[in-house]
Amino acid sequence: MPNPPLNISNWHRKAAVTVAVAAVIILGGVAFYFVHASTSRSEAEARLAAGTTAGVSGAADANNSGLRLCNRTSSRVGVAVGYKQNRQWVTEGWWNVNKDSCETLLPGVLVSRFYYIYAVDYDHGGVWGGKAVMCTRDKEFTITGIEDCVARGFERSGFFEVDTAEQKSWTVQLTEPNRTAEQTGKTG
Repeated sequence: MPNPPLNISNWHRKAAVTVAVAAVIILGGVAFYFVHASTSRSEAEARLAAGTTAGVSGAADANNSGLRLCNRTSSRVGVAVGYKQNRQWVTEGWWNVNKDSCETLLPGVLVSRFYYIYAVDYDHGGVWGGKAVMCTRDKEFTITGIEDCVARGFERSGFFEVDTAEQKSWTVQLTEPNRTAEQTGKTG
């Protein structure tokens, strides 16, 4: 028995529905990508909840000018700082700060409320970091922009936020944190 003739209108309707569903999925994926991409760019701008970084404290510093970091640990630490300058993110590093000493990271009157710090314990391992992802590298650096770190040949590092409360000078104190997986960067 011969096959009945193909009903073009049924086939056409099914193809049109399939194409429409595929278009919705593709457009949804493109929209998700753009929303996600803009969210990850602003991730570094998102403020971290106060008090979430163990081993870090800070206060206004009337005796000094600028952003200072004091290392109150038994280790040498390497420090990188991130900040906005002329609407552009900049990261700089490394300051090597000996145990029980202080270093001025950014001299002069502070012009922003928020600065970001990433510190590495050279002697015992571990880091003081956070959720604000910015670019770093192993050697001394000044990097403009926080996007596409790896594609531009840099590393991605999680900085913690310092809220200066709009003071003209600020000192960050690094102390010995409770060495948990989050602070040391080590997992179970």
